[in-house]
Amino acid sequence: MAYEVTATRKRPQRFEDLVGQEFVVSTLKNAIEQGRIAHAYLFSGPRGVGKTTSARLLAKALNCVHGPTAEPCGECDNCKGIAKGSSLDVIEIDGASNTGVNDVRVIKEEVMFPPTSSRYKIYIIDEGHMLSQSAFNALLKTIEEPPEYVVFIFATTETQKVPATIRSRCQQFNFQLIPLETIKGLLAQAASEMGIEAEDEALFWIAKESTGSMRDAYTLFDQVVAFSNGKITLAQIREKLGLVGVDRINAIMQDVLSKNNGEALSKVQALLAKGVSIDQIIKDFTEYFRSLLLIRKGVKSENVIGEQISSFPADIINAYNEEQLEAALDMFLNLYRDIRYSLNPRFELELAISKLSKLRYVASTASVIEQLARLKNDLINGTITPLNPSLADQKSVEPEKGPAVSTVSASSVAAPVEEKPVEVVAPEPEPAPAPAAPANNWNVEDIKDLLPQGTQKVENTEDGLVLTFNNKFFYQMAYRNLVNVREKIQQRTSPDLNVVLSYSENIMDTPATAPVEAAPVVEPEPEPAPVSEPVPEPVQAPIEAAPAEPIPSEEPTAVEEPVETEEPEVVDACACEKPQGPAKMSEEQRNLLNDLMLCFDGREER
Repeated sequence: MAYEVTATRKRPQRFEDLVGQEFVVSTLKNAIEQGRIAHAYLFSGPRGVGKTTSARLLAKALNCVHGPTAEPCGECDNCKGIAKGSSLDVIEIDGASNTGVNDVRVIKEEVMFPPTSSRYKIYIIDEGHMLSQSAFNALLKTIEEPPEYVVFIFATTETQKVPATIRSRCQQFNFQLIPLETIKGLLAQAASEMGIEAEDEALFWIAKESTGSMRDAYTLFDQVVAFSNGKITLAQIREKLGLVGVDRINAIMQDVLSKNNGEALSKVQALLAKGVSIDQIIKDFTEYFRSLLLIRKGVKSENVIGEQISSFPADIINAYNEEQLEAALDMFLNLYRDIRYSLNPRFELELAISKLSKLRYVASTASVIEQLARLKNDLINGTITPLNPSLADQKSVEPEKGPAVSTVSASSVAAPVEEKPVEVVAPEPEPAPAPAAPANNWNVEDIKDLLPQGTQKVENTEDGLVLTFNNKFFYQMAYRNLVNVREKIQQRTSPDLNVVLSYSENIMDTPATAPVEAAPVVEPEPEPAPVSEPVPEPVQAPIEAAPAEPIPSEEPTAVEEPVETEEPEVVDACACEKPQGPAKMSEEQRNLLNDLMLCFDGREER
């Protein structure tokens, strides 16, 4: 008898033998028993989970001589013909090679003829998503209203590629991946039937590599049986297929934890020398850190982890936290993508192994901020919170009080006590002379070094010390630092002395207060002269004698007028409004001043 692969030999012949698809089996069996046979079905799901097998079982159930029945006999001619693929009334069509409208036209013509020897004429279209859009459109009318003896069954791995108009006319069944333990059990059963001894770890690895596909598991099982000589072991699988394995990665990680990077890199070189590809090493390291991460998160199911938990040493599991394992997993995922464009993939792998030695010190920004906040709270509350994750559940430790604290503080303060005179000498000489100086025993020379830049005139009046400027820029700078200037001058002179600022553009033309009296005396004299009745006498009188008569009456007015004009120019320290100059500035001067202000402190004049 010719050799038959395990996947074909173990193909289910009854609904009860279909594993991992309990929902599909129960629904189809109930529909057949109740006589609710649809005219079109759509089976979708991953590869190797039983879509085509379910379509054949449904065809058997409908065309069995004892049917329609949920349990076909498998002995009648119809059942045997369907199992062998020789039935004339069950037509299997490969959707990948029959994609055109002409192929669909043939189906539409055949549909008009009833089945030859069976109850139903069943069309099984495998890989149905490969049909063209025109082919799908040609089938719409036939699928929607076929003859009562025609049943369509579509099988596809990509449901999204099937038009919605087709899906709406079919009953849809979604097939799921088969659990790892179920695949492992079926592999053990197949090995027992073939008289082959198999290790539990080896079968677990085969089931894991199948990724939920029963057909893939049987195919890999046949390959392993071919080189195992009647006994399947994990060691043989690693050696023949060029795998790294958890044990070898554990040895490398032990060297990394002990900071023996040279030995870790040597073991990686040994793997490469044995023919293990760089891609395979990166894949195994990626799966390794994924398994560690799931274990750290509390996952106990080996189906999810993909490895037996007992394969990982406890010291490696506890050496890294979740954040560090996520960083390692991300590093190897990126490495697998980067080696495609790398100068030398081997260099990339060696660099990744070298980086693993610093994995224990990896921390994200969020964790660093969290630890800083914890330290801040400890300093405020006087407690000590352990940062070690293994001690995180313990309560905060209160610091000891008593002699231990006093001795520590004494020893810590002993060193800086000698440096105290250095700190006292600097600040105290400056405030010392302040109280010694009397309130009125000072002159301008004493505060000359404290005056703001651009000060043109200093007057000690009843209102306080008046600092006059003739440059608006220097005036505004002094106005902004008025508080500091006042404090320094008060320390040097008197605490009660008030400092005010004044702005005048003509200060250079009027150097003193004396000309302020002389200027108005000469100019207002011609005005009062014509007011008096004897006009000719004062006009002919000499100019020197004329001031003698109006001086007593007009002197107060002449003195008050300049005082009134200059008083608004004196700005108090508490004033909020900016003083205005006697003359308006041109637009060019104003722009220049704004540029200077912007260069000084980044703000424009408003």
